[in-house]
Amino acid sequence: MPLVRVVSFDLWDSVFVDDSDEPKRRQQGLPAKTVERRDLVHRFLSRHAPIDRVLVNCAYDTADSAFQQVWHHEHVTWTVEVRLRVLLAGLKRELPEEELRDLVRLHEEMELRVRPDLVPGVADALRTLSQRFTLAVVSDAIFSPGRVLRELLAGYGLQDYFSAFVFSDELGCSKPAPAMFCRAAELVGCTPDEIVHVGDREHNDIAGAKDAGTRAVLLTAVVDRGSGNSRADAVCQRFSQLPTIIESLNKDG
Repeated sequence: MPLVRVVSFDLWDSVFVDDSDEPKRRQQGLPAKTVERRDLVHRFLSRHAPIDRVLVNCAYDTADSAFQQVWHHEHVTWTVEVRLRVLLAGLKRELPEEELRDLVRLHEEMELRVRPDLVPGVADALRTLSQRFTLAVVSDAIFSPGRVLRELLAGYGLQDYFSAFVFSDELGCSKPAPAMFCRAAELVGCTPDEIVHVGDREHNDIAGAKDAGTRAVLLTAVVDRGSGNSRADAVCQRFSQLPTIIESLNKDG
């Protein structure tokens, strides 16, 4: 195979520790994000007419289930606006467009108020890898859209390490769709087989990358979701190992 020129990264549980903001929220007396999202919908709708909170919870859970179905099986990530419009349609309620925009923004920016932690060692690994390879982000955007994820990276001083960003809310499809990885190749001017993708999920990151023609490294630094049965070219347990792993893929190739 050609030499690796580009290393792309998933973000959640690969650069950021997913839900590591929850203990911080508890310390600040804030509800869990799942609760706050439902609080927001209930509050916005209650401005116009009373509504049972149990009904809001049920509608939110149903919209979440629909999102998961579409995301996992159809490889499409609904934007927060689409998710909320589905929820409101199920309740047979509407909000003025300006209020809906505010509700969307409060959902999208929740992780800017209380920020997730970095995976240990990721900053040093990115610094080292950026001296040899072009780096890119290939990430689904579940509640935090691409614009917020860029801001999170910038807040930790990491954004400038990356030369390209592919976010599912901006591209219109999500991993494991090959288009996510092919778009990264297009943006940096390489072929997919010159990319190695680093991520934590077999279905999204490893299978998706391999099907697109790139190599893949399964990262288990935060959680091991089944490394023993992975299609990955390598498994990385700690970020300190990653530069050596990438170099070994070049030698093997």
